[in-house]
Amino acid sequence: MSMFRILDISATGLHAQTVRLNTVASNMANVDSISSNKDEIYRSKQPVFQTILEGNLQEPTGGVRVKEIVEDQKPAKMEYNPGHPLADDKGYIYRPNVNVVEEMANMMSASRSYETNIEVMNTSKQILMRTIQLGK
Repeated sequence: MSMFRILDISATGLHAQTVRLNTVASNMANVDSISSNKDEIYRSKQPVFQTILEGNLQEPTGGVRVKEIVEDQKPAKMEYNPGHPLADDKGYIYRPNVNVVEEMANMMSASRSYETNIEVMNTSKQILMRTIQLGK
């Protein structure tokens, strides 16, 4: 396997973890949103990754890509608050199905995976540089 393919594979991991971090940020930014309708409230989003097994001119052979971003199907949180201006006719407001603890764990995991891919790239770069210096 060429060293450049290793860099390509690590780059796909960096991209995937960037998307994961962005979805976590979006989920965390909307955790306090409120709606009067359970169908209109923000729903937690999660990226679905897919392994790249065969390459073409645009993608490397090996690595990972984001297949899609899906909404969590857990129900929205109902809160009885009849005095709230957005309360429905029964006195309920709806909050997103975002779990802050899960999102923090996702953020930490994505950050670690991102750091690991950076380390793979740095190590590959060092090996390439040492290989070049062998010829001197």
